[in-house]
Amino acid sequence: MSWERTRSFFPVTRELVYLNHAGVAPISTRVQEALARYAGEAVGFGAFRYDAVLDAEIERVRGRAAQLLGAQNEEIAFVKNTTEGLGLVAAGLDWRRGDRVVTCDLEYPSNVYPWWSLRERGVETVMLRGSDGRLPLEHVEEALRDPAVRLLALSSVEFGSGFRQDLPALGQLCRERGVLFCVDAIQSLGCLPLDVEACGVDFLAADGHKWLLSVEGCGVFFCARRALERVQPRVVGWRSVENPTDFDRYHMTLRPGAVRFEEGTPNLPGIFALGAAIDLVLELGVDAIAERVLGLADRLAEAIEARGAVVRSPRGPGERSGIVSFTVRDEDPRHTAARLRARGIFVVARRGGVRASPHFYNREDELEALAAAL
Repeated sequence: MSWERTRSFFPVTRELVYLNHAGVAPISTRVQEALARYAGEAVGFGAFRYDAVLDAEIERVRGRAAQLLGAQNEEIAFVKNTTEGLGLVAAGLDWRRGDRVVTCDLEYPSNVYPWWSLRERGVETVMLRGSDGRLPLEHVEEALRDPAVRLLALSSVEFGSGFRQDLPALGQLCRERGVLFCVDAIQSLGCLPLDVEACGVDFLAADGHKWLLSVEGCGVFFCARRALERVQPRVVGWRSVENPTDFDRYHMTLRPGAVRFEEGTPNLPGIFALGAAIDLVLELGVDAIAERVLGLADRLAEAIEARGAVVRSPRGPGERSGIVSFTVRDEDPRHTAARLRARGIFVVARRGGVRASPHFYNREDELEALAAAL
């Protein structure tokens, strides 16, 4: 694989050292072209070729998303963001007073607030304590011994520290105890392999604007077939029901797959963009991307440590991701991030550290530029 060739897909490299793929990523020229294709269709034909072109692309992208996740097409729905996908689960499960959800204090707010909102229904959220940016597996195992726990909600990679959860081990714990497993995958989908079936995932949500290198406002929601009937759509619209284009007959027979959660008009530009982004990831190969990203993250960690920075991200076996969090002695991380951004090096301050997150098209000399700027 010629990673240097992939830089031509990302014109942002002409202006910036872009190391914020854990935030909002730049889009590629492939995605730009897909948006242009949609715009050309909308300008030239409107809805005249809706079935043949627009609906066909929706279903093609659904299949590509399923391929990326190791899922079936009927288990995939399009959502506007990760929060919406997690909210579908929080709002739709048949909670009972006294139920518990287990998550942790390393999570992004999107994977906390939907569960906290269940307090008025008598559902408690158990916030496990992280330690040095990690969530020890034994803490989860102990929490799941409680028979009141209905659901475990964790991120595949923690947004602040970059700690990579052991999804297969977590899924096994959930299966053994009859607990549902819900994953926020936005910090890994597109740069690390993920197989929902092998990991025992029941629900998953991920927006496209981070490691998938797509636009904001369009993502995927996975609902395993075994869990579909356990989640009731709380918003039902014309696309939720069977024969959705039969506008003359009202009925409440829901469509048989996860598409029932797509209640109204789809985000066509977002789906076109997401399709092109997933196509690029699958073309390059997720395993190859993972090897590249982890290698760049390791090189960055080495380079900044050599300049006296303190790497805060867990770097042990199985813990690494594309996120490298660090601090510079006697300097507020917000000041460090601002200083680097002033030199065209795009990093951010998160959770008490400076967060850098390289992707496959970044080069080692860009990482050296960050280290030298420290």
